[in-house]
Amino acid sequence: MTYENCQCVKCGGMLVKRFTNDYQRDSQLPVGRRAGDAAVRRSNSGQERILTTRVGLKIPATLSYNRWEKAGLHIFQIADSSAWCLGDWLVYGQERYADRYQTGVQAAGLDYQTLRNYAWVARHFELWRRRENLSFGHHAEVASLPAVEADGWLDRAEQQGWSRNQLRVHLRESRQGNLAATPARASLPRISAPGDRVERWREAASKVERDFEEWILVSLDRAAAHELDR
Repeated sequence: MTYENCQCVKCGGMLVKRFTNDYQRDSQLPVGRRAGDAAVRRSNSGQERILTTRVGLKIPATLSYNRWEKAGLHIFQIADSSAWCLGDWLVYGQERYADRYQTGVQAAGLDYQTLRNYAWVARHFELWRRRENLSFGHHAEVASLPAVEADGWLDRAEQQGWSRNQLRVHLRESRQGNLAATPARASLPRISAPGDRVERWREAASKVERDFEEWILVSLDRAAAHELDR
């Protein structure tokens, strides 16, 4: 699986030159040996290789646990780096080609809303502030916070080895503690909305494993940041 010339912080200029010697893109097979033909190929050491195709992995039946685990790590690193790279790509397009960047998004066949989410996180973290040892999801959890506070949480997550979900739990506990300490808060106006819209919002909150009220606050923060950054 070859990814060349991807300017991404997680790879320092190249996402992945090769998926490792144990992984080989299916399109590199000789003509006549595409996805439906050879199930696996053998490496020089005699081990069967995992092959990547446009529609998924071709995994040998006798794959060891260690090689399976290693494959998952590489796949995650590629996916995580891609989120950063796509976010940076859209931010650049928004700033340089404001009148036509959406045409480029459509031509690439990418989901605009997903890209906007990636761009929102990428815009909040300059390259030098991104932690290579933490996932894109870690950064997304704290992107709505002031920079100093967000960096503090990322430092703690990195030092403590927190997963994204653990970071989310600690953030939630911190917010609940702050609410108890500061009961005086500004109130939002009561809003009436059709039931189907509310259910759609609840479904979105559930999909990202957030409390509904927390999801509303984060969504409002994102919308505000988007408008203020325009």
